[in-house]
Amino acid sequence: MNVLRRVLRWFFGFVVVGLAAASMWFWFTPVGINNYVNKITIQLALGSPQALTQVGIIDDTLLDFHSGKLDDQTIEHEKKMLARLRDARAGLDDYGPEGLQGQELLTWKITAWFLDDLIRQGEFEHSGYRVNQISGVTVDTPQFLTDGHVIKSPRSARRYLSRLTEFGRVLREAKVRVEDDRANGVVPPDFVISQTLLGMRSFIEGGAEKNALVTTLPEKLAKVDGLDEAERAEIVTKARELVQREVIPGYQAMIALFEDMQRTANHDAGIWRLPQGEAIYAAALKSSTTTDLDADQVHALGLSEVSRIEKEMLAILDAQGITGETLAARIQALNTREDQVFPNDEPGRAAMLAYLKAVDARVMAVAPKFFATIPPQPLEIVRVPVYSQDSSPGGYYNAPALDGSRPGRFYINQKNNADNPKFTLPTLMVHEGSPGHHFQLSAAQLIEGVPLLRKVFPFGAYAEGWALYAERLAKTDMGIYDSDPLGDLGRLQAEMFRAARLVVDTGLHAKRWSREQAIEYMVAKTGMTEAEVTREVERYVVWPGQATSYKVGQLAILRMRERAERALGPRFDIKAFHEVLLMNGGMPLEVLDGTVDEWISRSASSKSAP
Repeated sequence: MNVLRRVLRWFFGFVVVGLAAASMWFWFTPVGINNYVNKITIQLALGSPQALTQVGIIDDTLLDFHSGKLDDQTIEHEKKMLARLRDARAGLDDYGPEGLQGQELLTWKITAWFLDDLIRQGEFEHSGYRVNQISGVTVDTPQFLTDGHVIKSPRSARRYLSRLTEFGRVLREAKVRVEDDRANGVVPPDFVISQTLLGMRSFIEGGAEKNALVTTLPEKLAKVDGLDEAERAEIVTKARELVQREVIPGYQAMIALFEDMQRTANHDAGIWRLPQGEAIYAAALKSSTTTDLDADQVHALGLSEVSRIEKEMLAILDAQGITGETLAARIQALNTREDQVFPNDEPGRAAMLAYLKAVDARVMAVAPKFFATIPPQPLEIVRVPVYSQDSSPGGYYNAPALDGSRPGRFYINQKNNADNPKFTLPTLMVHEGSPGHHFQLSAAQLIEGVPLLRKVFPFGAYAEGWALYAERLAKTDMGIYDSDPLGDLGRLQAEMFRAARLVVDTGLHAKRWSREQAIEYMVAKTGMTEAEVTREVERYVVWPGQATSYKVGQLAILRMRERAERALGPRFDIKAFHEVLLMNGGMPLEVLDGTVDEWISRSASSKSAP
């Protein structure tokens, strides 16, 4: 059932429409499918104080009853949420699909798939590792408190202190759940435990005085009107006391539990090692790919794509005179070439950020030729917080808030700049920024006349498939690599990385590969550093199936485009095609496939593609 929590938290992480606006929509929209889906979305959001803060609108208003609280981690709460999901799914059948058409029918299909998927995963009570090196309360809650809780008034500052007290309760509840998982045969592999311990120890190293929950506070308080210097100092002192009294003991207790589990943990990597492991992975694959592909099919697809991409990479390496005995050796030689490595110091980090901004400017200069809708929300390019860089991926994106309090942000991990060679950065920027996740998630906020769910839930295969499609678009259509063959090599390396993920994820969880076998395969096929690959493989271990969404989604979108181009010939309009993909919001691939077919049919029957 911890998978249910993860997916719901991911869902709520994309909630960008205010509860007030949603509530008004609920009351003033005529009764129907949209109204019903809005209602159940609001009901689910009300179960998460942190989700309501992520809304970005209602904190510090008359509607704010939540911003001093954190989410409930108990089994009783999760069972209550699962019951709500089942009730919501049963109620959906009262609104369709009979009698619906157009956007309303699309809404019913998307919502039915979404609820069925959450229920299917939520039925596994012990389905993974609740606290691990990349997620869980010891990782997610500090980032939420430092990044998600906006301090803009004396009241929101006091609510922050309340949440620090709440953090102690959250850690205690999560510890009970980890102990229950352990009693039911769910103990992380030894290497996951080691990395999780590393992160927890690092977070409390230096005590409350040096803890990020305290050190990030003075700068925020300095911008708050209505607080004098003495009041600001008092709040910082209180925060330090709360971290010392509530947070650090909670981490120490969790560390002691993980140290105890480490004594008997084994080294097996795949989810097959857990009770019901095969069924858990099958459900995870279905959720991540939004298809019925099984593990053998995904594995074979990955092997085929790896073979194709490898040939294209070797052709560029040959043309650039980059030699070596193996593909990995040649890429690794390029990785360390002086002109490809930003210095690992503050000037080097600043230079990397400037380079990424220049790449984004090039993309945005040509974007209007390929997109009818250019999202107006700003995009910031910033460093991953130091306290979370040890377990973070190379880069990731967070969507903007509707009220403008939080822009879209691309986070680049600058713990070691050598992990992100220059030739790899353009594609990373395109994937996480424009026209990748930033376009896709920002555009969803602009959709009118659809329920909240259609605006806020991206569906993994759709969202990651779009971002990987955007990488290909930058090459084949936008011309971003026309004078940058090494950048194109970086694009292919990134695509190889996603293809190898199909092989490795299914290898780990269905074919019983070891952690070391997965690392060796990915290093050989991608040429990435062992440190990078190790972080990735260990992420796949604790998040089964998610890594398969990228390539499965990209290939599905490419097939849709090829089908449209064949059917429409000279009438094919790339801007209109992208409008269909982006301006309907996220959806399962099987639903998107039908939506594109309907657009093709309409376009073929009209004088020109809309």
